[in-house]
Amino acid sequence: MTCQTTSLAEALLNADPDAPPPQTLPEGAHTVAVGVADLNGVLRGKRVSASHWPSVARRGIALDNTFFSMDVTSQLTPNSYSGPESGYPDLFVIPRGPLRPIPWEEGVWMTLGRAQDHLGNPVPIDPRQPLLRAVARARAMGFEVQIGAELEFYLLDPATRRPREKRMECYGLARAAELEPVLGPIRRHLEAMGVPIEQSNPEFAPGQVEVNLRYGPALAAADHAALLRGMVKQLARQHGLIASFMAKPFIEHSGSGFHMHHSLWRDGRNAFAEDGRLNALGRAYLAGLQRHMAQMSLVGSTTPNAYRRRKPYTYCPVNASWAVDNRTVGLRVIEGADPAVRIEKRDGAADANPYLLMAAEIEAGLRGIEMGWEPEPPSAGDAYAEARHDPLPASIAEALRLAHGSTFLREALGEQMLELLITQAERELAKVEDQVTPVEIERYLEAM
Repeated sequence: MTCQTTSLAEALLNADPDAPPPQTLPEGAHTVAVGVADLNGVLRGKRVSASHWPSVARRGIALDNTFFSMDVTSQLTPNSYSGPESGYPDLFVIPRGPLRPIPWEEGVWMTLGRAQDHLGNPVPIDPRQPLLRAVARARAMGFEVQIGAELEFYLLDPATRRPREKRMECYGLARAAELEPVLGPIRRHLEAMGVPIEQSNPEFAPGQVEVNLRYGPALAAADHAALLRGMVKQLARQHGLIASFMAKPFIEHSGSGFHMHHSLWRDGRNAFAEDGRLNALGRAYLAGLQRHMAQMSLVGSTTPNAYRRRKPYTYCPVNASWAVDNRTVGLRVIEGADPAVRIEKRDGAADANPYLLMAAEIEAGLRGIEMGWEPEPPSAGDAYAEARHDPLPASIAEALRLAHGSTFLREALGEQMLELLITQAERELAKVEDQVTPVEIERYLEAM
């Protein structure tokens, strides 16, 4: 199958993410993949034969209710929703949004889904639920939330699990040309699926790249980020590579971030902008992000590995600072033409769940507006060197302590969703700590 026409890509991009897909499949379609993002943003679901599609389009697919609580190895994280006492009953994933072609698989299309139980109720540990609530709250306040995401990842050799390149060529067009046999299809195929890729470039380490998504309504933006991660991994395999969104796969190289660009819109205009600068409403949203940034850390950095990114002068922030067009801060304000005025939150790790991350950040910003908060004075230069800002957790243990005590996170994510996130993080921490590392063997085994 060749890439779809521009008109189809535009139709997919502008489609309602919650509308039911058509019951009639496009000509030549023989399979539909129905998926939903789990706790870690991994797409899970089933592939459906074309003959079964009319029934699935109406009733959905059945999955046991543990899949939202699986860790990255597909092991069940204990939680109060899906436990043995319930018997692990089915939940149902109902197709929603448009049918999207998978251009590299002839006759295969896909659609995302929404989860419900056997009574038709939303599933409380579905990561999309907190984002739905956050968007609804923004709309009740008269705003449409627009989000643009930037995701970094590594392209690795499957045999060595290391980059094939030896030198960093950040933004290098020669390196970009070398990567084009992989990144070109990624951009074109994802565009054909209705995922709005703006650009790609080599990043700040050998084998590391960044792909930017065009801003759009928050629900669609989260879908696009989940699809980007899932489809990039598939496409990399087509080219004999591993795509890894792991936060810090190599201690000597740059970590991979998940930057979010926030703006609120009303009546077709950017509500954050006044003469090309961040206005009072935008500053209040910024203040909400700033005040909650530390306690939100677990949502954007869910593994012990993710906190290895958080070092000074690594393009990953270490405190809740802000400034205009400054990459040493945690919250970077971009000004210019009114439509472009926005707030970039820079601390998220590339392996974070996009639905949960957007939900928590939007809720924090809206709280700043409701409370009429003002941000602290901006950084004047090197924010890494300023001691006056609230530090961000440098370890997952500290992030867990803040999350346990956070009334804000319980309200933003819901009790059961936060419980699941915390339990998984505690298990990941225990797994990593319960190891004797090669470094310890090398340093201590013979010397001691």
